[in-house]
Amino acid sequence: MPQYQAVKGTRDIFPDEAARWKFVEGMVHVLASLYGFSEIRTPVFEYTELFQRGIGSTTDIVGKEMFSFLPDPKGRSLTLRPEMTAGVMRAALQNNLLSSAPVHKLYYIGELFRKERPQAGRQRQFSQFGAELLGVSSPAAVAEVITLMMQVFESLDLHGLKLRINSLGDTDDRIRYREALQGYFSPFRDILDDSSKERLEKNPLRILDSKNPALQELIAGAPRLYDYLNDASLQDFEKVLFYLRERGIAYEIDYRLVRGLDYYCNTAFEVTSSELGAQDAIGGGGRYDGLARELGSSADVPAVGFAVGMERLLMTMEKQGLFAALDSRAPLVYVVVQQQDLFDHGMQIAWQLRHAGIKTEIDLAARSMKAQMREANKINASFALFIGSMEQTTGFYSLKNLITSEQTLLSLEAVLELLQESAAKEPLKL
Repeated sequence: MPQYQAVKGTRDIFPDEAARWKFVEGMVHVLASLYGFSEIRTPVFEYTELFQRGIGSTTDIVGKEMFSFLPDPKGRSLTLRPEMTAGVMRAALQNNLLSSAPVHKLYYIGELFRKERPQAGRQRQFSQFGAELLGVSSPAAVAEVITLMMQVFESLDLHGLKLRINSLGDTDDRIRYREALQGYFSPFRDILDDSSKERLEKNPLRILDSKNPALQELIAGAPRLYDYLNDASLQDFEKVLFYLRERGIAYEIDYRLVRGLDYYCNTAFEVTSSELGAQDAIGGGGRYDGLARELGSSADVPAVGFAVGMERLLMTMEKQGLFAALDSRAPLVYVVVQQQDLFDHGMQIAWQLRHAGIKTEIDLAARSMKAQMREANKINASFALFIGSMEQTTGFYSLKNLITSEQTLLSLEAVLELLQESAAKEPLKL
């Protein structure tokens, strides 16, 4: 066993798998731009209090899962970011983005860190992509971010996903509901686990998010937040559902859905996959109008967003066989050098092909022609271009189609033209 290994909860991503990441990331970039979202990149660590105030001190993330440390000479704790929304809002407030325009549409792809027990689809270093719409959180804005998220899934050909949605109401709704939950759970204090007992006093809505199997029957009988919504909250939620129906986006109202972060209000949503077992959430989000004030703003900033876990998304795509046609290693042409004294000429031809935008491979290990052909077939090259004395002398090159076995003698210009036409017909290999 080697002396050094990857830290528990982290993993290496090798070229074949990296191609899958790149494919998904490319789709995110294209569709986010289609919806008018621009990319933002924030630091991977922030002051710890940003997450304590933004996410909520009673959440599992803040209470149990943050990687925090004290390198600051003034004694201020820093934390590797466990989620993106608080950092994006901090960046917007610090740089006065909303003073330059009333609405900002931002998206990200980034690394995050949580001190969790590593398991399939859940690592201590993990990746998310997501979008944040700042300055407006109307039903139309909520529907906009949900539609973007669902179009990403659709464009990746994912199937069997379920969109669950609920309304958390406004502040007054949640105050009334909080009192109702405390009244419901208090007689059962003795059977609550330690975490739920703490939440009962500080934030009883968090009990609904408990994954403890022994509490599920009790939680199922709890009052529904939906029954405590005022007319304005109900109308807001119904309008969101109207937009989703208009766009043919299927959804299921889940009255127990509260999400795991304290900053959510009104509409909250989550997307799950049956491919993932008990930990079935791929992504989700909702409105968070009060987050800006929690971070020190003098006024609320209406906002809505979502985040999707890349590892869980890729795991679902793998289980659904969606990567079968993706072969990042396959070059269009393999330059086969018949004699090693012609290697320099072969390298020059390979450079000309690549300079023309043709994905090209050439052997750098001085192997035999037979070994080079085995490698060309192994990595699924479409063509083999032979470099021999005759080719170097005449300027005409033997090009073999490795799929049909047809072989032709062409000038370099004709080779370039044929390969460029072939490349244009092939599906994009990211």
